[in-house]
Amino acid sequence: MSKDIRSIIEALIFVSSEPLSSAKIKEVLTDVSPEEVDQALKELQEIYENNNRGLCLLQSAGGYLLATRPEFDPWIRRLLQIERKSRLSQAALETLAIIAYHQPITSSEIAAIRGVDSTGTIKTLLEKKLIKIVGRRASPGRPLVYRTTEKFLLYFGLNSLEDLPSEEEIARLLEEKDIDQN
Repeated sequence: MSKDIRSIIEALIFVSSEPLSSAKIKEVLTDVSPEEVDQALKELQEIYENNNRGLCLLQSAGGYLLATRPEFDPWIRRLLQIERKSRLSQAALETLAIIAYHQPITSSEIAAIRGVDSTGTIKTLLEKKLIKIVGRRASPGRPLVYRTTEKFLLYFGLNSLEDLPSEEEIARLLEEKDIDQN
């Protein structure tokens, strides 16, 4: 395989303002076989992983993107004069988890699961573009229906919703945490 293909793909990922899917890369590289593109992406990931660089190649939100390595976060924040990360509140995380696992879902369904009104939290998640309105439910009152966005996938470093842990995995992790705390 030509190093040029890897370099071209690296440049495409670098200039893309959002995660670049392998399908889009294959669209652009019409003179390269899909297998060669897949192989080049795999090689690029290995190169970034094994060469102790300041950047890494992530697969997130259905595509590829270049990002800084998490261990360099303190220096990047200092350079960009970022005081602290914008964190989600416990209520926002709970609401977001409910939406992620039960989407599409209405605010009344979210409130029924959480046991409290979540209107304010939903508004915050909409403002942060972690969720979006995807329509109205065909039921009395025609309530709005919510889903997670691609920004949600990026925020949590997920490639797709299938990457969310299953209920069994969560239960196992919680059991391990309980054992460790005793």
